[in-house]
Amino acid sequence: MSDAMVNLLLSALWETLLMTFGSGVIACLLGIPLGIALHVSKPGQIWQNAIFNKVLGTVINIGRSIPFIILMVAIIPFTRLVAGTSIGTMAAIVPLTVAAIPFVARLMEAALMEVPAGLVEAAQAMGAKRLQIISKVLLPEALPGMLNGIIITLVTLVNYSAMAGAIGGGGLGDVGIRYGYQRFDGQVMLITVVMLVVLVQIIQSAGERLVTYVDHR
Repeated sequence: MSDAMVNLLLSALWETLLMTFGSGVIACLLGIPLGIALHVSKPGQIWQNAIFNKVLGTVINIGRSIPFIILMVAIIPFTRLVAGTSIGTMAAIVPLTVAAIPFVARLMEAALMEVPAGLVEAAQAMGAKRLQIISKVLLPEALPGMLNGIIITLVTLVNYSAMAGAIGGGGLGDVGIRYGYQRFDGQVMLITVVMLVVLVQIIQSAGERLVTYVDHR
């Protein structure tokens, strides 16, 4: 393999990392509060609001139901507005983030549902306010599950970033399509697949170690 191809693969790996973690960070910053709001607004929870919960849940479900490849094309005007272009790594971060936000929200909601109701009731009995219950009870107790959800999101974003490469997003997916598939270069295709698999394994392994470290149950 030529030095030029090695440099291309390394550059593509960096673009994949940028797309994955860039969109992952933004999605978590927006998706975690949505997941918390979704959980605490349920009937019987500390901030119950059936109408708000129904509307928010419907919006999140709509976001999760749109296939990523269709979403990328559908929000091209929004991508251009935010990134100034619809092609390239920075542009790909926009639809990746939009796709990941509802995904994160549902995973955070699922993690919070695992917190025993008795802990919340005990905090209420001691006079804790709602924000205190969220910050001192719900989030610490749900932290392992929330971290696990973030790891699942990052792995999913690696897969999505490869799809983004198919329509000009850059990264390993772009190299695999342009050099592996279109030029019938099996070696390049195999290398890109192996690099993606290794990247996923690293993220998963590091995430499992982190979850084990913070889980004191």
